[in-house]
Amino acid sequence: MSESGKHEYQPGEAPGAQESLAPRLPNETQREDLMVQVAKLFYDLEKNQSDISRETGLTRWQVSRLLREARETGVVRIEIVARSTRLPHLEAELQRRYGLREALVVADDNDASALNTVTQAAARYLCNLQPAPDLIGVSWGRTLTKMSQWLTPRWNEALNVVLLNGAINTHSVGEPSHNVAERFAQAARGRATLLPVPAILGNARTREALEQDPIIASVLRLGEQASVACFSLGELSNRSVLLESGYVDEPLIEELARRGAVGDIMGRFIGADGKVVMPELDDRTLGLRPEALHDKAWSIAVCVGQAKHAVVLACLRAGYANVLATDEATANFLLEQDHE
Repeated sequence: MSESGKHEYQPGEAPGAQESLAPRLPNETQREDLMVQVAKLFYDLEKNQSDISRETGLTRWQVSRLLREARETGVVRIEIVARSTRLPHLEAELQRRYGLREALVVADDNDASALNTVTQAAARYLCNLQPAPDLIGVSWGRTLTKMSQWLTPRWNEALNVVLLNGAINTHSVGEPSHNVAERFAQAARGRATLLPVPAILGNARTREALEQDPIIASVLRLGEQASVACFSLGELSNRSVLLESGYVDEPLIEELARRGAVGDIMGRFIGADGKVVMPELDDRTLGLRPEALHDKAWSIAVCVGQAKHAVVLACLRAGYANVLATDEATANFLLEQDHE
């Protein structure tokens, strides 16, 4: 509705019966002159469509049509200029190409500093979700540990943060990266529900038995019920947090690479098509399966650096994420790929 209470036509809206009786719009030069006149009234002089209709003698539908054509033909160019390091043009193209709900792309060509700027943008996005969720799921690792530092204090005091995959390390790796759920909950002044088991077990039967335990099963159910999942992506290299934590070793990393693995999502190693590449390893992995991410209202992937290009491409092609926070180089890489 307009400020005067009258209907304002939206681009593409069909005219009413009375509108169809209006004089036809002129063509070529005269039409462009009308576009300029209408656009100037609408954008520069801030008149609504009803006012423009009365002033020009056009119908409201014709005004709407001219405004739409002015944008489509370049007579009017609308530029979104973010005052942060965000790159809206890349974000919009990623959203179109991969069907994302939102994309957050920051201008930074240094992986170390990009980790700060990308995780800060992701933290702001999570804290601004409306309505505020009462249950979110998170994975663990260096990226989300960094993201937890940027969360707004007391951003959601009713929040329950559930861990989506096992995180008890067998090796000490310096700065803890497995306590992400606690860090998110502490920042929100909420509570954390942990999954007190390893990410990868030594035997598939052990995983089956643990999944049947009432306490473990209740945590896994919470992870499935969470409307928001926030996770990072693991690279397939000797810098893998799963290798540093003692869950896999270098020979296994090499075997995964031979089988076509490009990285991991929540401890599950996937190929370029997003499917698990080593079922016998996956049978020993405990936590939310990537396919469950399809059901999340917000499935937020946070990814930085060239080493993760292949795994983030696989993640998007498989539809595991509908929100992506990343750096400029990764966004450009994704846009250069043929999307299937």
